[in-house]
Amino acid sequence: MTRIAVVPGSFDPVTRGHLDVIARAARIFDELHVVVVHNPDKSALLPIAQRVELIRDSLAEARVAGRILVTSWSVGLLVDYCTDVGASVLVKGIRSQVDVAYETPMAIVNRNLAGVETVFLLPDPANAHVSSSLVRQVAALGGDVSPYVPRVVADFLRRPPVEV
Repeated sequence: MTRIAVVPGSFDPVTRGHLDVIARAARIFDELHVVVVHNPDKSALLPIAQRVELIRDSLAEARVAGRILVTSWSVGLLVDYCTDVGASVLVKGIRSQVDVAYETPMAIVNRNLAGVETVFLLPDPANAHVSSSLVRQVAALGGDVSPYVPRVVADFLRRPPVEV
């Protein structure tokens, strides 16, 4: 039996902490789906397609091994995606008690709705303070985000905005 798991997130942008969780989950599960989801409670910096591309490039740069599919999902519940692909587990990175408080009710509802369990992975301590929100804030103010994100993401964030 193939063990399929889903690592969901907004990944706006993907951080070294995200990559750490993805790499460790890829060693645990036979197949991993990294799914960029739209969070209506957050104002996005990057379009979803750009986030997918940056995750793929970051995984390649970091040489993360395993059967990993990077995609997006914006229609219906995340557990519907899990059911569609045969995944029985969601993997979430937990940095603090705030994350635990936020993620626990969702984990219970996902289990009740579709029998999908949630596995929480603790971060590498070097990345425990890093969030996409922090990276966006530092980047917007011209700070160096390279300690917190893969090189391809830092390079992308340093580019001047394209005039439309």
